[in-house]
Amino acid sequence: MRGLGEPRGRRLAALIAVLVLVAAMAPGSALAKKPTSPGLTPIVLFPAWHFTRLEVTVKNQRTDAACPSSGTFEDLVFLDPGPTFSQVCRDELLTLRYDAKTHKPMRLRFSEQPGVTVSIADYGRTESAPFYEDMYKALEAAGYTRNVNIRVAGYDARLTPDMAGFLHRSKRLIEETYRQNGDRPVHVVGHSNGPIYIQYLLTHTSAAWKAKYIHGFTPLAGNFPGQGLGYALMFVGVNIPDLSFPATPANAMSSARMFLSHPSTFITASDPRIFGDKEVVIRDQSTGKDYTPEDYPALFEDAGIPWAIQIGDAYIGGVPFADPAHFPNVDVYAEKGSGLETLVGLGLADLTIGQQVIGTTEFLTRDGDINQEDLTNDAVGAWAAMTCWHFSLTDSPGVNHFELPSNAGVLARLIANANAPRSNC
Repeated sequence: MRGLGEPRGRRLAALIAVLVLVAAMAPGSALAKKPTSPGLTPIVLFPAWHFTRLEVTVKNQRTDAACPSSGTFEDLVFLDPGPTFSQVCRDELLTLRYDAKTHKPMRLRFSEQPGVTVSIADYGRTESAPFYEDMYKALEAAGYTRNVNIRVAGYDARLTPDMAGFLHRSKRLIEETYRQNGDRPVHVVGHSNGPIYIQYLLTHTSAAWKAKYIHGFTPLAGNFPGQGLGYALMFVGVNIPDLSFPATPANAMSSARMFLSHPSTFITASDPRIFGDKEVVIRDQSTGKDYTPEDYPALFEDAGIPWAIQIGDAYIGGVPFADPAHFPNVDVYAEKGSGLETLVGLGLADLTIGQQVIGTTEFLTRDGDINQEDLTNDAVGAWAAMTCWHFSLTDSPGVNHFELPSNAGVLARLIANANAPRSNC
């Protein structure tokens, strides 16, 4: 890992932006032959972080008098939410309120701003996650039908899977899909953060339920142990519509504060039990001190946000996966990309919350898929120790994180694996 100077750092940031946009706009190219077996295994997709359409309804809000008191907007990567609510207003209204003093369980300590309601648009339908259009087209070419045997289990990306009825809602969708497709077990597919939510589902259901309803699991670059950039979000933020760093001080402040309020930010941050001190996630240029994942309590203390330690303790690594007690115990066909310079941390002027990424910001990188580092993508290899159930991890060198769900080879394997016999365990 190394720090990048200004010219190279800016080139890296520009490269990331270009790759993300190319992946979002790339035409579908993956086609697969229709299987000859009678009937197809239904597929339920769990999208990536902020790749589920969220409808935000605002009614008589008092969070910021400078923002409209009422109205609506959508939250989604690569979606222009319109001009009614500015980026800062959207950040403020999607910031969760956290009660650090309550004796409630952590999952119950978060609430919406007064007057704000957030819901999942078109839950269960492919329309809820438009980024995956290439996947839907490839599945259709193989004989699948949207919203019949292709379903989407979206979720509020601000929240962790122990919140807002995620488990019950996802189980109900899978059971419904099973029944509507001739009692055929369902193959679950997740991209990026989506596999974290699937892992929670599979470790919070019984062996009997999985034997009845689950055919297998395909994680596409599953973010199981988190990634270094989860920590950077807490200091500099990012704008969801285009994944750009905030361009103004006000936006940097609103964005960083918003992500600090989201429990999912912590579940996205690299878990010290997996990473230890193998990567620097924040470098304080004012002191020369480096912080690795195992230093997160000191990082939060030094940054003046000691209240975040409680949330970190609860949600960093909050969905265990690497020990036998938390193996999913279903057939797993994992996919990843590799060989691409990947941002894992930032060198910042100091530990102020809400600072901008500027020319003096250091970009700390290592190998990965441009979004998640190799340590993240390789961690799922722990499941090779599962007894009886199938496990494979297929690498697609040079295929970036956002291209995986539209890659011809990945989609051909998904279709074949989803329609292969299950292990007899």
